[in-house]
Amino acid sequence: MKQLTDTLLDALSAQARRSPRLRANQNLHEQLSDPVQRLAIAMEPDTFVRPHRHPHTWEMLSALRGRFVVLVFDDAGTVTSRTVLGEACRIIELPANTWHGVLSLDGGGVIFEVKQGPYAPLTSSDFASWCGSGEGEEAARVNAWYALAQAGDRLQK
Repeated sequence: MKQLTDTLLDALSAQARRSPRLRANQNLHEQLSDPVQRLAIAMEPDTFVRPHRHPHTWEMLSALRGRFVVLVFDDAGTVTSRTVLGEACRIIELPANTWHGVLSLDGGGVIFEVKQGPYAPLTSSDFASWCGSGEGEEAARVNAWYALAQAGDRLQK
């Protein structure tokens, strides 16, 4: 039996705070080749999740702790949907090939992700060309935009 206990989530959040990426994950699946990937991801507010898509799978996200902005974009980078997980919405499922980005609003936030396996690393074509790589100050600028972006908005370079 596998469990995500408060103690485990506390440790995962502490690990994320110490990580250069400000993220840490705990897989529930045994192998990267498993047909269903299930993981808890601790995300601190300054972590940067570059807009991306998963061409081979849908993705389901749920807030275990804290709140998360989930932005969905069209191919040109215009926000088509803004959802705050952990407030009125508990679960969001994104279809395959959906451009999206995520922002943790709260320290100690943990999101739960489920998607089809096997694990497939993202390629350069799976990252949005209309957003830079998110290094340094650029990541902070994009995160600040994520926090306020609404449907119809577009990131200015």
